[in-house]
Amino acid sequence: MERVICLLAGYACGLIQTGYFYTKAHDVDIRSVGSGNSGSTNVLRTMGAKAGLIVFLGDAFKTLIPCLIVRLVFMQRQPDSASLMVLYTAFGTILGHNFPFYLKFRGGKGIACTAGLLAAMDWRVMLVCLAAFILIVALTRYVSLGSLTVVTIFLIWMIVFGLRGDYGLDPRLLPEFFILSAAVTGMAFWRHRANIGRLIRGKENKISLKKKEEK
Repeated sequence: MERVICLLAGYACGLIQTGYFYTKAHDVDIRSVGSGNSGSTNVLRTMGAKAGLIVFLGDAFKTLIPCLIVRLVFMQRQPDSASLMVLYTAFGTILGHNFPFYLKFRGGKGIACTAGLLAAMDWRVMLVCLAAFILIVALTRYVSLGSLTVVTIFLIWMIVFGLRGDYGLDPRLLPEFFILSAAVTGMAFWRHRANIGRLIRGKENKISLKKKEEK
């Protein structure tokens, strides 16, 4: 029951579609421009760096805040399952962000939400992923490649440091923890499947921080 509650609470937080509401406030429906995605990358491409950063932070914090609350509650009650409950909450937020029911299940790709999860789970993996993301995007200008690298590092880190006991989990919960971590990574790859195809063909769009000029 606790897992379901965390998942549903996360989904409810994920329904706060920062990109959709921000762009609507500026008389733009982000779902009708660019890639049609409501995430921060499409907002960045469409409305510029400031808008992209605002949306990214909004999506990251809507994951970070509920995850920190869940961690606080479970560290007092069931410390050996706290990290697992945080992961359930974050996965729920990613689902809500990616598939908001009131927008006909057309949301984002969950990378900003995953950033919030990284911050809540382990500051070390957050810093490593941030460095990897910045390096890859700076060298290639492919946000999708940087994003996929981040979620891959996340999965490897969760497995290695989970086995090492860094997250204080009951050993019986480790398989579930690893499966859920793989689900977070798998969801990101699934949502980026079109990007992966374009990367393979050498036709992926490169990022530019300049706002498109209006005609």
